[in-house]
This record gives sequence, structure tokens and C-alpha cells, in this order.
Amino acid sequence: MRVASRLISLLIPAILSGQGIDYVKAQYTKHEFQIPARDGTKLFTAVYTPKDTSKTYPILLTRTPYSLTPYGVDKYRTGLGPSEAFGKSGYIFVYQDVRGRWMSEGEFAHIRPHNPNKGPKDFDESSDTYDTIDWLLKNVKGHNGRVGMWGISYPGFYTVHGVLSRHPALKAASPQAPVTDMWQGDDFHHNGALFLPHAFNFLINIDKPGGHEPTKFALPRFEHRTTSGYDFFLRMGPLANANEKYFKNASVFWNDMMKHSSYDEWWQARNTRPHLKSIQTAMMTVGGWFDAEDLFGPLRVYEAAEKSGAKSQNMLVMGPWYHGQWSNDDGEKLGYAQFNAKTSLYYRERIEFPFFEYHLKGAADPLLPEAYVFETGTNQWKEHKQWPPKEAQPVTFFLREGGKLASAGPAASGAFDEYISDPSKPVPTSDYESIGMTREYMVGDQRHAARRTDVLVYQTEPLTEDTLFSGPVKATLYVSTTGSDADFIVKVIDVFPDDYPDPVPNPTEKKMGGFQMLVRGEPFRGRFRNGFDKPAPFVAGQVAKIEFDLPDVNHVFRREHRLMIQVQSTWFPLIDRNPQKYMDISLAKDADFQKATQRVYREAGHASAVTMLRLKE
Repeated sequence: MRVASRLISLLIPAILSGQGIDYVKAQYTKHEFQIPARDGTKLFTAVYTPKDTSKTYPILLTRTPYSLTPYGVDKYRTGLGPSEAFGKSGYIFVYQDVRGRWMSEGEFAHIRPHNPNKGPKDFDESSDTYDTIDWLLKNVKGHNGRVGMWGISYPGFYTVHGVLSRHPALKAASPQAPVTDMWQGDDFHHNGALFLPHAFNFLINIDKPGGHEPTKFALPRFEHRTTSGYDFFLRMGPLANANEKYFKNASVFWNDMMKHSSYDEWWQARNTRPHLKSIQTAMMTVGGWFDAEDLFGPLRVYEAAEKSGAKSQNMLVMGPWYHGQWSNDDGEKLGYAQFNAKTSLYYRERIEFPFFEYHLKGAADPLLPEAYVFETGTNQWKEHKQWPPKEAQPVTFFLREGGKLASAGPAASGAFDEYISDPSKPVPTSDYESIGMTREYMVGDQRHAARRTDVLVYQTEPLTEDTLFSGPVKATLYVSTTGSDADFIVKVIDVFPDDYPDPVPNPTEKKMGGFQMLVRGEPFRGRFRNGFDKPAPFVAGQVAKIEFDLPDVNHVFRREHRLMIQVQSTWFPLIDRNPQKYMDISLAKDADFQKATQRVYREAGHASAVTMLRLKE
């Protein structure tokens, strides 16, 4: 895993922007300020102003918990803005350490809740943004009165909360892979299941005691002393051991997560979506179809703003990217998935830069569509008037006998498939070694899982025509277990023909014939089948219905490929192990983990299926 992937996502755009430190020094003057928030806390801020004072410029603000390094008015960033074009076009670039991080005063809080009913001295991230913008407009010369915001991942979260500030000067914002709901689908949890290596590896580094030395930027790195995350987390044992062995109470957020195992008021307060009402700022939300960290966030931010009646432009951009890839490389491939185009360059030049130029400088309207999405499989950009496209129609694929997947439902009664789930020997996430969650797992080969006895596999016959699915995927499972709790993971897979050519060059000698490419995979913790705030045990042997959405896809299954569905109950170390016994998992002991027989039913009245939205072109 890239332990500091959020950090890298923020810093690499400056490194790769193509401007260079000499250009930045020649064209911009750097200033540093302590900007007062309404409660008196001072927020450390770096401002780069163009040396050409013959015209005015918009302000482009980024707020970050990862440091606005380098510090000192004589030390310059190697590039400014989201891409090379911004620095050369001319903006007033502003970078700020958020409250309680690095050089800013105050107390830091992970995903601080938004408070819509603030008093005069009450603060949150939106008020800190409002106060910052207000101060900049009054104290920085040469601006044109317009402000924009952008940020990737955690800075994307701060960008959304900047929009919630409703400052009248904030004309355009681009939350990119924004953290939005860290319990339902972003980062650390998906449908109640803990994404163990991502949560552990991120927090063990960012929440270490002793703080950070602001003039020497380096996150302290935790040493796992192994290259195998599977082995490390299995040896770590139950979740309680994480704090006892490693965190030593240094991470308040880890401890808070362990105390709040269901979607209670604590988590609900940290859900941004209910506050995205009647947004006044033009907003371009950006995400990657294969973002291992924050695929949920951009889709749901766009959706929430759209449903509540955005008063300005509200658009969605989704490319074939890992977390932040649109800002830091060409976007031509991910793992063995080839996209045959420089998708990131296209986005930066044709979508992102024109969006800000139009809203902040009054440039020509680029006439961007509401949804600009990349279609994987055929590898082309597509424009839509909304997302998902309203023309897309649901198609249901039923799990059938003999490992078949078919559009016709079962007629037989008493039909099921079963497997024994053993949390001591969980299904590996990938067919290669890694210390944690990798970006490539999102398009990884699933043949290693298909060969296991604790994974159910269903697939269609080879398709007779290209078939495009656009939008969310719904899994409907009828299950029973001999335990009192269980996880169920559903994976949507594109199976390549047996004669599919190998890549050239092919240094790893990967065989692509029969390649099972993960298109979408998502876990569901079974105790939450009645509601995320209503956990309940299973009754052993009793059929129960589980229904949940997998994040959207926009993928063409090509002619002669197959559509495959895999169902399993462990996916390790990607998600934490369920003891398969109804209890507080954070308190589980080794003896609590037990084998269980899981049944997935495919009979009339209990027809397990996956429903996707098909779009005919």
C-alpha cells in the first residue's frame, strides 16, 4: 500500500506540473500569514501572488492537513495549482494548514462535523474557510473578487466544506475524490465492514504522537517488518490488538471508530451529504472509477447536490483512475487494464482548466456536460445530461445452477449453493503480496479467488454483442448462516476470452487469456441488513435477505467476454475478519472466531441476483 497516498495525491501535482521552481520564483511572490478565525485561532497560510500587477487575478485556495510545505517566504513550491496551465495563466494561489495541523493553531479533528447552526464564536471547517476567504479579500491585493477551491481526497473534503461556507465570493469549487461518509463507503468502512489495512496504515502514520516538525516535511513511517499484509494482519489477531500492540492510544480516531461500530449519531454527524442543499457555488466533482479510497465520495457528493437542487452548475467527472491519478500521471493504464489514451492529460487540459477559467476569469464557456465520464472496455470519453443516464434500463442477472448467470429467474424450490467460511483462512484480496490496500486491486485478476472452495462463481455464456452498463449495481442475496453474523462480498468481473493476447512488453509474463478483471467489488456486513443503525444477529439456518448497492460502473463487456459474479464471506486483509458470531467485533478474542456454513439461495421466492443498468448506444 502507498501508506501516505493522500499526501502523495496532494504534493505530486505541484511536482509534475511542469512549471518548475525557477518559473514559480520568477513569476510569483510568496507571502506567509496567520489568518485569524472567528474564535481567535490563527490559521497558517501561504499566498503566491503574480509579479505582473497590470491586471487582477482570481484566488485559488487549497486547505490541507498534510502541510503546505515548504515553509519560509524564501522557499517556493515547484509548481502551483492543479496543473501546469494554472500557474502559467495567472492566479493568486493560496495554501493553508487546517486547524490544528502543522503551523496552524487549534485542535485538529478528523472529518470534523459540519455545524449548520453556529453561534458567533462556533467554528467548523466551513467557517474556517469563510473567515479565510473574507480575510484574503480584504488583505491581499490584486484579486478580481472571485475565489475558487480545489483539493484531492482529504483536501477534497475541505473543498466540499468550503462550498458549505456559502461565501458569496466562492464562485467555483472542485472537490476531487472527497471524503464524504467514512462509514458507508469512503476509505475506512464500506457498508459497515472495516477496510483494515487502509485505516490502520493511514492512522498509524498520521496520528503518531509527537506532532510534526513543520520545516522538515516527513511523515513518520510505521515499519511492518514484512512484505505481506495478509500475514501481518492475520498475526496481529483481533482488532483489539491493534491498539494494544501498535497504536498505544496515540490515535484518538482509531479508538473512536472502535467505540462506534454501527451507523450511530457520531458517524451520522460526519456525513457531509445532508448539508449539500441549494448549493450556490459552481461545483465540478471529480473521481476515478478505480479509486480504492474514495469512489463513493464523488458519486454521492454529486448526487446529493443534484437532488437538493443546486443553484449553479453541478457536474461530475469520472475517469478510469486510481486515487488522484488524474493529477499525477498520464492515465493510460492501471495494473493490467489498458485505457489506450492519455486520459489524465485530457481531463486537465479539456475539462478542469476550462472550468475554472470560465467561472473565475470569465473566459469562453467550455460548454461542459453535466456528466463527463470515461467508458472502460471501449476506452472513450462520453457526455451525459445527468448521471446515471436516464435512458439506462435495469437488467437482472440471477444466480443459477451449475455456476450459471442468466436473465431468467429460477423456478425450482430448495435450491442453494453453500461454502464453509473460515476466518482463520480468509480469501486473499489479491494474487500478489502487498503490505496493504493497493491501487491495483480495483482491477485485479480474480482467478485466484475463483479457484477456492469458499467462493461461489457464476458467469454468463460468451456475450454476442458489446454490452454497456452505466450506473449503480444492486446486489440482492438470500442467505443463511450457521453462525450469528456474516459478511458477504459481491464482485462484478469481466472475463476475457481464452485467446486474449498478452500485453507487449510483458515482463511479468502475465497470461491474459481468461483474465478475470474486477470491475466492481463491495462487502456488506450482514448484521446491518435491517439498517445501518439497526444491527441484528442472524438466526442460524433461517433465510435472510440482504440488499445493497455497489458503487456505479461505466463499463462495456465486449463481445465474446463473459460477465461473472463471485460471492464470498472474507476478503483479506482488505476488510477485517468477522468472527461470524454476533458481538462487538472490536472486543472479539481469538476464541470468538469460528467457521460457519453460508448458503446462498437461488430458488423461486428467494432468487439471489445482481441488477445492473444497461445503456444501449
